[in-house]
Amino acid sequence: MLDFALFAVTFVLALVGAVLYLYPSSRRASGIPGLNPTDEKDGNLQDIASKGSLHEFLVGLHQEFGPVASFWFGGRPVVSLGSVDQLRQHVNPNHSTDSFETMLKSLLGYRSGTGGGATETVLRKKLYESAIDGSLKKNFPLLLQLVEELVEKWKSFPEAQHTPLCAHLLGLAMKTVTQLALGERFQDDAQVIAFRRNHDAIWSEIGKGYLDGSLEKSSSRKEHYEKALSQMESLLLSVFRERKADRKQTVFLDALLQSSLSERQILEDCMVFTLAGSVITANLCVWALHFLSASEDVQDRLYQELQEVLGSDPVSLDKVPQLRYCQLVLNETVRTAKLTPVAARLQEVEGKVDQHVIPKETLVVYALGVVLQDGKTWNVPYRFDPDRFEEEPARKSFCLLGFSGNQTCPELRFAYTVATVLLATLVRQLKLHQLEGHVSEVRSELVSSPRDETWVTNIS
Repeated sequence: MLDFALFAVTFVLALVGAVLYLYPSSRRASGIPGLNPTDEKDGNLQDIASKGSLHEFLVGLHQEFGPVASFWFGGRPVVSLGSVDQLRQHVNPNHSTDSFETMLKSLLGYRSGTGGGATETVLRKKLYESAIDGSLKKNFPLLLQLVEELVEKWKSFPEAQHTPLCAHLLGLAMKTVTQLALGERFQDDAQVIAFRRNHDAIWSEIGKGYLDGSLEKSSSRKEHYEKALSQMESLLLSVFRERKADRKQTVFLDALLQSSLSERQILEDCMVFTLAGSVITANLCVWALHFLSASEDVQDRLYQELQEVLGSDPVSLDKVPQLRYCQLVLNETVRTAKLTPVAARLQEVEGKVDQHVIPKETLVVYALGVVLQDGKTWNVPYRFDPDRFEEEPARKSFCLLGFSGNQTCPELRFAYTVATVLLATLVRQLKLHQLEGHVSEVRSELVSSPRDETWVTNIS
């Protein structure tokens, strides 16, 4: 099974490394409080490793030095912002690029998206987003069908049978992403299995293998990774030729083929969406069901909303915005599970936060996992409480962090739609329970998926 921990532990470290690789940073001392490098070559990398994750390292850093703190990534200084107030002050004109997309493409060795001007970058980003939105609109019945098939499978289980959420929901995520992105070929389960095999091989090496250099030291691992990447690219190119010949305009890929993008640019965008979209969608769905199984009151309130808005009808795209409490549940899932604990951007012009000057070309880390658990921003931050988003300050903070509004990454918006359809279908037919004897625990870092099994019973 795909290692869900990778997205939050090693992948966020890769984000830092990728941005530094693409943009050499300033060596000027910032005067910002923080750690001195423990090693001249590696900086504080060993400190990060000893904490187990970049997030846990940042938690300790901000506890010791306050909301604006610095550390060293290799031989380069990094500034970390760990509170909503400081993030609100951070003025940086670099909003035309997506740090997640930039990082992922750089680790895959892609460069076509890094050399264009700001206008070209913005237009390409809009095309990417509109292609995803258009595919969801045109293929919503297919999405509903895939979800209903999974729920029917769960309903056929004996009442006391435990359900392996991670395996089943990763399968759902990959089916929805491949079919809505690439088309009918992936109605064949054999094609999805082949896609998943290469996806897992690529994803397992992104971040860790590049960050610690272990991929270069193991010829067998490197060969396995390069073979998977080559097979994935060959698969995508084969699909391109099929879709272009058919002149269809129903899925994500079709919109890109109708544009002025080169074949290489289309390949890169399809790779990013299928790789990242599968993981983000699976994570959001798994954590949402985990929290609902541990929160009977929340599950009951969601059931009531679904009955009031949908009755016995299937969920439709025009009804999704009316499922207001469902949106709150998903927001709180993202916040409590910290699906994206770190973001990073390059400081393109000299900036200032509080009394601290941030030099041009400094890498600035947004310690989102720290902010999402900050008691000054969130009341009882470790409690799963969707009602907190009834309050305007909570909604504004969430938007500022990039989890709602115009700055939301398109992969997360896609995941929200899939998760809404899943909850709207599942909660009206099955009751979620935690396994007896298992204690729910929301750790301070998403280092693993929830328990792989949940107990479901039919609603009579």
